[in-house]
Amino acid sequence: HVRQLYALVSETLRYSSVLEKLLAGAALLRAEKKLPLPLAKVLVYDLLFGKGLKCGGRWKALARRHRARLEAELARLKVQQKVSRNEDLLAPVQAACSGACQVPRYVRVNTLKTCVDDAIDFFKRQGYFYLGKAASVEELRALSGKKFLLDLHLPELLVFPPETDFHDNLLYTSGHIILQDKASCLPAFLLSPAAGSHVIDACAAPGNKTSHLAAILKNKGQIFAFDVDTKRLATMNTMLMRAGVTDFQLAQQDFLTVDPGDPKYSKVTYILLDPSCSGSGMVNRVPREEAAPSAERLQALAGFQRKVLSHALSFPALQRLVYSTCSLHREENEDVVQAVLQEWGSAFRLANAFPSWPCRGLAAFSGAESCLRASPADTLTHGFFVAVLERHREGTAAPSSLPAAAEENPQHGEGTEPRAAPKKRKRKKQRVK
Repeated sequence: HVRQLYALVSETLRYSSVLEKLLAGAALLRAEKKLPLPLAKVLVYDLLFGKGLKCGGRWKALARRHRARLEAELARLKVQQKVSRNEDLLAPVQAACSGACQVPRYVRVNTLKTCVDDAIDFFKRQGYFYLGKAASVEELRALSGKKFLLDLHLPELLVFPPETDFHDNLLYTSGHIILQDKASCLPAFLLSPAAGSHVIDACAAPGNKTSHLAAILKNKGQIFAFDVDTKRLATMNTMLMRAGVTDFQLAQQDFLTVDPGDPKYSKVTYILLDPSCSGSGMVNRVPREEAAPSAERLQALAGFQRKVLSHALSFPALQRLVYSTCSLHREENEDVVQAVLQEWGSAFRLANAFPSWPCRGLAAFSGAESCLRASPADTLTHGFFVAVLERHREGTAAPSSLPAAAEENPQHGEGTEPRAAPKKRKRKKQRVK
């Protein structure tokens, strides 16, 4: 029911301006003075554009009472705008996003419970057609029907056509797959903690990145996850348990109040930091009509982001940190990274994150191209920004290149440094008596 409600509200937001015109033309709010505007929009959307009214009682009776007038107003609006389809009533930007700019349905295989090959076989048995590993973004863009691909960048990500719904699929309900946008998978993938490590997920809820970290760690190590929202943490706990995550500690706590000197965190070598941001990169899947954030709002967010990033770098054993946002604004991305790197001097530096990724950071400062960006148009994902910071080690002349090991080997390694090949054991031949 929650998933259905989320989808209903998302679509209502997409048609918001159209619904307001219908409500005004039909004078519904004047006739029903106690009906709140948001509820009126949801009722009218479900009545005229959705799958029919699912509610009961007085709300259903109210909507039906005005149905003829609303349908007449919808027909008049179509004639006025010279269109025949409901979708054509949307603003040009929204119409474009509902078509050419739609991102595919990304499915991350949860390797704590299954493997990619088994997930592929399961979907094939359900009637889907596997096309192999994608060679380009254009192949992902061309997906249709029941065809799917293995992503060209991330080794545990399957790609299906947009709007493919897996919420009732057995693999999803059992935690074998995670419905997670490709860009959202990048932070944990690039952090790539070695199995057995202690990791902090600083702003963790709703938990998709946390479960991804656990899969990379193979449940060997310790994850400390923080969030200030009690309800989000409770939901996250349920999701992590369903995903088979074991070695984690959830804390309802503002990460800024966590003491880096606490012995509990003395072995933390990896931190994933995805702080609150403007969310300007998320407009593709859940369209919004709200105005762009003001300069004051951006500066306030950037101030918080600089503060929390600097705090994260103060953990004494930290070796690698991933900073990510779902924002498109330079103020929250490159500018934050530049300011904190300047604050810390030569203690940390940017790693060259994912050299094969096509979209790089804006040229805000020297080295910003080591960061990466994502967008619906260029990478068929939500808008995203990721920077990988590593502690500067004496004697290393250049920052490391990530994830070189992942590109060579489709599975995550257990460490970031190359290991010597294991010596072959000589087997003793058994004599047959």
